[in-house]
This record gives sequence, C-alpha cells and structure tokens, in this order.
Amino acid sequence: MGGSIAVLREILGVLQDDPSSQRRWFHDDYFDLFVRQTAGELAAFELCYGVDSSERALVWSRGHGYFHDGDPLEADPIIARFERVADELPEVLRLALGARLREYAQHKAPVPARRRRFRRAAWQQAGGHPKDQSRIS
Repeated sequence: MGGSIAVLREILGVLQDDPSSQRRWFHDDYFDLFVRQTAGELAAFELCYGVDSSERALVWSRGHGYFHDGDPLEADPIIARFERVADELPEVLRLALGARLREYAQHKAPVPARRRRFRRAAWQQAGGHPKDQSRIS
C-alpha cells in the first residue's frame, strides 16, 4: 500500500485557559479541529477547513448552537471528508462530533454566519508548521 492515510493528529501543548474544561487541537492538511471538553464531554468545537483565503469554519457550542463562517456547507462534502480522517480521534470525541455534524446536516432552520472571514484566536495562530505548535503558551 503506497502512500499514507490522512488522519487528524493531536497538537500537544495547547494553552489551557479554563480549569473547568480542556482545550484540544487536532490537525491534518485540510482541517483544524479545536474542541473544548468539560468533564470529558464535548462542550464546543470549531471545525476549520479549506486553505488560506477560502478557509471556512463550522462552530458549535452547548447552549448556543451552530454558526457557520464561509460559503454554504452544502457546496462542500465536508462531513464525509471529516469522517474519513477522524478515525484516530478519541472515541468519545469522534462519536460526539459525528452526532453534531449529522445534526447540523439535517438542520432545517437557517444557521447564521458570524462574519464573512473566519479569524482565528491568538492561541490558534502560533504560526509555523503544526509540528512547531507544541510551543503554544
């Protein structure tokens, strides 16, 4: 079998700014997945996808629901693409994210876009290659 299988890998050393929850970051060549877990359960996520100027994000948080930044999600088979690379995620996250993504795909009400261009938070912009991200403070 020539070639490697794309999977999301966890970036370690992510700034933890809230002692009541854990912030985690997973990355591959197409996705950046930022999650927040509280008591081991998914509390929020940002699934950033695309490259450079076409970057988009699907955001969900408990109590606030969904937001989508960028072009309509229907134009991109993002959920199927995400499921192909999610095998290495911890099971509790993989199952919870899969449920949230399916829920979003079936959601009939309009989901507001928060802004035209997605802007990463300072802790998500450390720069350089993801292998260098362990220095995030």
